Amino acid sequence: MKAVFLLFDSVNRLMLEPYGGDLLDTPNFRRLAQRSVTFDTHYIGSMPCMPARRDMQTGHLSFLHRSWGPMEPFDNAFPELLKTAGAYSHLITDHYHYWEDGGATYHTRYNSYEFIRGQESDPWQVLLDAPLEEIRAKYHPSQNDPNTKQNPYHYMINREFIREEEDFPSVQCFDRAFRFLDANRGADNWLLQVETFDPHEPFFAPERQREKFPTDYEGPILDWPRYERVTEPQAEIDEMRANYFASLSHCDELLGKMLDYFDAHDLWKDTALILTTDHGFLLGEHDWWAKNRMPLYEEISHIPLFVHHPDYVSQAGTRRQALTQTIDLMPTLCELFGATVPPEVRGRSILPLLAKDEEQHDAVIFGYWGGGINITDGRYTWFCYPRHMKNQELYQYTVMPSHMTKLFTVEEMQSASLVPPFDWTKGVPLLRIAHASKSGQRTHSYHFPEAMEDTTTALYDLLTDPGQETPIRDEGVEARLRAALFRIMAENDAPAEVVRRMEESLGVPV
Repeated sequence: MKAVFLLFDSVNRLMLEPYGGDLLDTPNFRRLAQRSVTFDTHYIGSMPCMPARRDMQTGHLSFLHRSWGPMEPFDNAFPELLKTAGAYSHLITDHYHYWEDGGATYHTRYNSYEFIRGQESDPWQVLLDAPLEEIRAKYHPSQNDPNTKQNPYHYMINREFIREEEDFPSVQCFDRAFRFLDANRGADNWLLQVETFDPHEPFFAPERQREKFPTDYEGPILDWPRYERVTEPQAEIDEMRANYFASLSHCDELLGKMLDYFDAHDLWKDTALILTTDHGFLLGEHDWWAKNRMPLYEEISHIPLFVHHPDYVSQAGTRRQALTQTIDLMPTLCELFGATVPPEVRGRSILPLLAKDEEQHDAVIFGYWGGGINITDGRYTWFCYPRHMKNQELYQYTVMPSHMTKLFTVEEMQSASLVPPFDWTKGVPLLRIAHASKSGQRTHSYHFPEAMEDTTTALYDLLTDPGQETPIRDEGVEARLRAALFRIMAENDAPAEVVRRMEESLGVPV
């Protein structure tokens, strides 16, 4: 078997034409849908970027036990399992989070890898004597705020070195992919994962893509939305959205080059092609920008998935309604290459769904560590929040104590205690480390600021209200989803305090 796994970051499914999008042309996503099986009910698991990738690699939800962090020694990584089946895996990516403390154990699971520099805040280029204020003046004041979690300095410097289209990291990723395919397409038993940071913010695309989406905005560069509520004037909103459209249009064109390559070399007959994203993105819907600090609306949680398999060409252009989730990708790739799926895996291979649309999961849960636990059965989505966002009992469970960009502090580690294994850690005990605020007090997850403290549970009927505009009350549906939520938490051996806080919020399950 041969396979190409395409992973874009932060794709809003509803912007793609195969999923009903009509705000921009995505002709190559249309082409892909005609060649593959399109999954209509595919959801995220753990948020955001690296937690989602841990789900993809391990086939197990991570957000119940810890936040952003490395792969753990007991984790099952699909690239390593492919090795046992005699398959070679190669990663090509410009996703620089793999090279931070919180992602440094992911890319090394592959047989080989290539890293393209320059995306977002990648500490790549240096201009120590540059007129920094002059460079900053090119950007909107909201992108110069040192108090935000954004780190615009490296982006501003990197962008000074990305002048021609061939300089764009995502373009280089696909160029390297075609080089790999030129050298290896005649071989067998390999997986090529091509992963671009685009269309993740900041929304920087070649100028010819940006020209497709004119706005009335006149001002400095505005391409990096704050993770906050929408408060900008309409011209700035339009500019931000236009920059996202340009970036997504750029991704569509890169996808088209891959489809052209498949056509030119007739890879459709012997090579699988899978495309998805890690999560979606809000572009002003529900009066929010981005992700992390708001309810996980459909624009974030409901994501695209396309699968072409050479043994199922008769199913090209068809769609599946079965409920699937990010954790299903790992066992799918294992089955694709004949690797044994370990017992700790909670995802299920979707390959049987290529032949027949049938139930995969009756419900799936998704969320951020320390925040609400959300559940959907494909028809209804229920946002379930802890009753008290502040001062909740909140611990990280790990033997790899790293945050996104730094190690756990000494003060955090002083709270650590050794606790017994979970049923998926292969007998390995873990460090239990209290989540601490800057003041040293345990508090809510950083994903949920004060604006979210009073958030209440919300049930939506996606059939009658796909835009999730009006929550409903239905005791029967809530009872069914409540039972499923606690069952799935138990199947994932959720920490006792996580179960307690949801029991307090939702009532003890029947």
